[in-house]
Amino acid sequence: MKNNNLLYSIIFVLGAILVFQSCSDKFEDIEGQLNADDLDYSATEDMVQALIGSYYILATRGWEEPLLLSVRGDDVNAGGLGDQQPFADTDNFVYDQGYWMYNSLWNIHYGDIVQLNTEIDLIENFKDFADESEKAKADQYIAEIKVMRAWLHFNLARVWSDVFIIESTQPDSEIANGPASKQEIMQFIADQMDEAIPLLPDMRPNERTDIPGGITRYTAYALKAMAYMELEDYQGMADACAAIINSNKFSLYPDFYNLFKKPGELSDESILELQFSDYGSSTGDTFYHLYAPFGPQGWTPSRENASDGWGFFEPSMKFIKFMLDRGENVRLETSVLWTDRGITELQTDPNYAVLPSFVNNTTRDGDVINDYTRALFASGKHYLPSVQLTDQRNDYGGGKNMIVIRYAEILLMYAEALTRGASGSGMTADQAVNLVRTRAGMPALSSVSSSDVMDEKFAELAMEWGIRYYDMIRLDNYSELSYDGRTFTADKELLPYPQAQLDALPTLGGGNDDN
Repeated sequence: MKNNNLLYSIIFVLGAILVFQSCSDKFEDIEGQLNADDLDYSATEDMVQALIGSYYILATRGWEEPLLLSVRGDDVNAGGLGDQQPFADTDNFVYDQGYWMYNSLWNIHYGDIVQLNTEIDLIENFKDFADESEKAKADQYIAEIKVMRAWLHFNLARVWSDVFIIESTQPDSEIANGPASKQEIMQFIADQMDEAIPLLPDMRPNERTDIPGGITRYTAYALKAMAYMELEDYQGMADACAAIINSNKFSLYPDFYNLFKKPGELSDESILELQFSDYGSSTGDTFYHLYAPFGPQGWTPSRENASDGWGFFEPSMKFIKFMLDRGENVRLETSVLWTDRGITELQTDPNYAVLPSFVNNTTRDGDVINDYTRALFASGKHYLPSVQLTDQRNDYGGGKNMIVIRYAEILLMYAEALTRGASGSGMTADQAVNLVRTRAGMPALSSVSSSDVMDEKFAELAMEWGIRYYDMIRLDNYSELSYDGRTFTADKELLPYPQAQLDALPTLGGGNDDN
């Protein structure tokens, strides 16, 4: 967990100076920090350091962030956590305003926004000394950072609705003006992306040679589409998705199972991907995300000494039955790690007494998922086979990238927009859905409906960044979220503001804190 705090401190340093490692296509942290007052802004070749520092800021997510963003969906259950009972309660729509995870998500996101604003200011200072070509490069770097900042605002508005738009390093006046509505924030994101798009590289992220996997104009188009989706502006959503589709630059990675593992990193499907590495070395520095919360406890790894996980996160029984009912093989095997106990529980329902052969407690890479008390299953999308770990590196998922936005999501968003009345260009809703289904080994559909598309999103995007949950509340489809003994009602859509923020920020009062 990072110790950023928007409320109590403003950061004036270039958070972490990084250098690009061409041999590994990853980012590496260099020890120490550089005070902004010590920078020689006439050395414009150093301007890129602020950009790469921004990628570091974006990638250093707290372990709790993706879990909290996702756990309320009907695709995901919290493991039995013991000392993290409020997290399990959140999964059941029982909210504790004082719970540390809520405050952490708020603080880390806003702390990172302020740090990104600092990096923008640093680039603006370099720009004052730049020639025309360097000024164009500065504009591109700032546009990249604005995309990062937009994604953080997007998450905050989905979780809490009315939140602050912060575009400065000293946000006192922005806080004093009070939070913006969710609609205002989504329009802000769309407008920011319109400004950024012409300044960004016209290529896939994996085509960039300066920063492989870096943000391009299609990342901005994707965020614009996501903002319009939340605004229920389906024409705007379709148009932004169409810009990505009609570029003819993206394609689905052919192997869904390996898309979420080392072979699929920075594929032609990737639109935004957080990059991690140990630089292929058995010793020395690492830059990892902590995947242990997603992993099973007490596994028997194929590669000796590989560490297990914490059991905090599991695919739901509802999701598993939904996938079995559809005849899913590729996506179900990829999404779920099975325990014998979970299989036995599934088979207590006579409709699932006979299961496909891939439903067993040993993955195709030879890792054995033993029974553990916290959960019946674990997430396969957050699993890295132990045989793919670097030699002598043992962290669960060590060095695995995390996909944030991928082309399959754009295809399905485009299809949804068309089924909700938008006009499309270059592809039909059927074609978009069937591209995704074909990769999954599923038969083609015709005359797809909105319901068909939402089912496809459920199958394709489960356990990824809360997509399922936010779809269901956008559509007021509360019956889907009332499952396995849970009862979901409209007043549970938003998390309550963290109590620490209500205490410190009077302008937050009167918002959603009664949830």
